[in-house]
Amino acid sequence: MLPPSLHFIVAKDCLELRKHLLTASYIDDAIKAMENDIAAADLLFLGEMGLDPGIDHMSAMRIIDHIQSIGGTIHSFKSHCGGLVAPENDTNPWHYKISWNPRNIVTAGKAGATFKEFNAVKVIPYQQIFSNCDTVEINGIGKLAYYPNRNSLTYIPVYGLNEASTFMRTTLRYPSFCSGWQKIVEAGLTSDEEEIETNGLSYAGFFSHFFERNDIPVNTNQIIDQFEYLGINSKELINRGKQAVSTILQQILEDKWKLNKGDKDMIVMLHEIEYALNGINHAVKSSLIVKGDDELNTAMAKTVGLPLGIAATLLLENKITVRGLHIPIIKEIYHPVLTSLAIEGIEFSETDIII
Repeated sequence: MLPPSLHFIVAKDCLELRKHLLTASYIDDAIKAMENDIAAADLLFLGEMGLDPGIDHMSAMRIIDHIQSIGGTIHSFKSHCGGLVAPENDTNPWHYKISWNPRNIVTAGKAGATFKEFNAVKVIPYQQIFSNCDTVEINGIGKLAYYPNRNSLTYIPVYGLNEASTFMRTTLRYPSFCSGWQKIVEAGLTSDEEEIETNGLSYAGFFSHFFERNDIPVNTNQIIDQFEYLGINSKELINRGKQAVSTILQQILEDKWKLNKGDKDMIVMLHEIEYALNGINHAVKSSLIVKGDDELNTAMAKTVGLPLGIAATLLLENKITVRGLHIPIIKEIYHPVLTSLAIEGIEFSETDIII
């Protein structure tokens, strides 16, 4: 329940009190620096045990381990994941509703992105992350767009895929989301540094100020619809005092993109892996679609919470005996957790074709 910046404090307490630590959050550098002490204390610190990171690691490593065990060589790895709104409850022109931390939605892409494609390292600045999103086809869903996540390169040695010419981890959205969000980035609406006075300022005035100042055209029907939905023509006053621009945007999104009563969210994950075996090229597609029950019992809650709960149970039952600092890329962890997730209806559909 604590923000990531405070997790190190909990980790230090766990080490001092000789308690295991399990979390869905990323393992940061501060906790990595404790690795030798964790091992010496015979403790398990298991991080990245949620959805993404978490289920993505486990499901990818299951495929990677299998391919390598039969002598295959992986030359392309792409892993996509997105928290979306279920099609039956998709009721706004952004085709998006919030099912997780809204702050992270506002800051998405700010660190830019680094990945490997055809043996070249690609570095994409924030201003271009959403400008030209590629698409994938998901059975039962249709076409989704994706944009690259942070620094994918750090996971190449973790996954043991140094020989892969392409390695990329991405976030999925509906295609129109990317083009609309690109306008938000260009307008400077995600700025944490700039503050403005909102008393007496209308939502129309807020959007118009930034769009006009940055000479951002709203010139397609889709873009017009998206920003009309957010309030670009609303005369209602914001009246929240002086605030960071990103905070004002977040408040707007929390209101406009909330899950309404009975709404279902949806998790979509797709691994695209190409490999060679005995001189023949193969392509694996492994996909997961999970829908929530309603606005409270969400797919996001299930897919983040269940892996963590299952791992804790397995640890208590001595079915996970590994110790040290880990993420769930080893078979002793991913095999029983994925098996238990399948019983809960969280199960991948996989194809392997010759290309």
